[in-house]
Amino acid sequence: MSEAVSTKTGSGARLGIYRMMLEARRFEDRAHQLFMEGLVRGTSHLATGQEAVAAGYAAAMQPDDLTFCTYRGHHHTLLRGTPAGKLMAELLGRADGVCGGKGGSMHLTWVPAGAMGSYAIVGAHLPIAVGAAWAAQERGSGQVAVCFFGDGTTNIGAFHEALNLAVVWNLPIVFVCENNLYMEYTPIGSVTAVERPAADRAAAYGLEDIQVDGNDPDVMYEVALTTLAKARDGGGPSLVEAVTYRHAGHSKADPATYRPPEEVEQWLKRDPIPMYRRRLSESGTTEEELLQVEQKVESSIEAAVEEAKASPDPSVASTWTEVWADGGFRWRN
Repeated sequence: MSEAVSTKTGSGARLGIYRMMLEARRFEDRAHQLFMEGLVRGTSHLATGQEAVAAGYAAAMQPDDLTFCTYRGHHHTLLRGTPAGKLMAELLGRADGVCGGKGGSMHLTWVPAGAMGSYAIVGAHLPIAVGAAWAAQERGSGQVAVCFFGDGTTNIGAFHEALNLAVVWNLPIVFVCENNLYMEYTPIGSVTAVERPAADRAAAYGLEDIQVDGNDPDVMYEVALTTLAKARDGGGPSLVEAVTYRHAGHSKADPATYRPPEEVEQWLKRDPIPMYRRRLSESGTTEEELLQVEQKVESSIEAAVEEAKASPDPSVASTWTEVWADGGFRWRN
C-alpha cells in the first residue's frame, strides 16, 4: 500500500480537494440530521470517513468523464458537480430533486455532471460502466468511466465479468474498490480467499496490482491522475483498491456493534479531513485561507438544505411519468 505523502500535488489542487472533502462531510452531516428529524425517509448509507477517495478522483476527472457509484454515493454525486440543493431535495423526496423525488438516497443521477447513477444492487453498475466506456471508445469522445464499488462487490460475478471484458476490449475505464473492511456487517477477510480483495485479483486479468491509502487525499489524487491518463491515452483499464473506513454503521439502521472498539478508535484518528487540514497548514496554507474555505462550505450546504426544504412534494400525477423510455407508463408490446 502506498503510504507516501505526495510532494507533487499543487497548493491550488490541495485546497480544492480539502473543500471537496468538507462539502461531502457537511452534506452528509446535515443529511443525517434531517434523517433524525424524519425528513429523509427510508434508510440512508453515509460515507463519512471515506471522502478522500471521492475527492481525489473528482479533482482529477475531466468535466465530461462519467461516474458510477453505489448506494453509498451522496459524496460521489455531489463532488462531480451536482447542485447540492437538488441533491438534498432528492434525499427529502421533493419534486425539485435530481430524480424528481423518485430515487431518494440510494438512486442518485445527474447526467449534466456525468454522475450516471448510484446503484442499490451490489455490483449491478460495473457492467453498465463497462458499456459506457465501450460507447466512449466507439465514439472517440476521450471520456473515461470511473466505477466505484465496495469490497463486497469483489466476490460477485459481475465484478469478474466486467473486469474481463474491459481488459479484452481495452476500454477507458477505472475500477475503484473502496475497501472499508466490511461488506455490510461481515468482515471482508472472513469470506474472501485472498488478503486484498481487489488488488490480489488484478493479475488474473493482466492488470497492475494497485492498493493505496484511501484516507490520504494526495495519494488518491495522484493515483487518479495516473489511472485516468492511462485510460484516456488508450492504455486500457485499471483496478485500484483504496483502503478506507466508514465511521458509522452500514446504514442508519446499523449500530455497528460488530466492529471492535479499538479498531474504530484507530481509524477515527486517521480521519482524512483533520489530517489534511494539518498537512495544508504545515505546507504553507494560512489559517485565514482555511477558515474562508470552511465558512463558504458551511454557508453553501446550509443554503442547499433550505432550498431542499422549500421544494414542494411531487404531484401524484408524476408517479406515472418517466417510467418507460417514451416517458409514459403503459406497457407497449
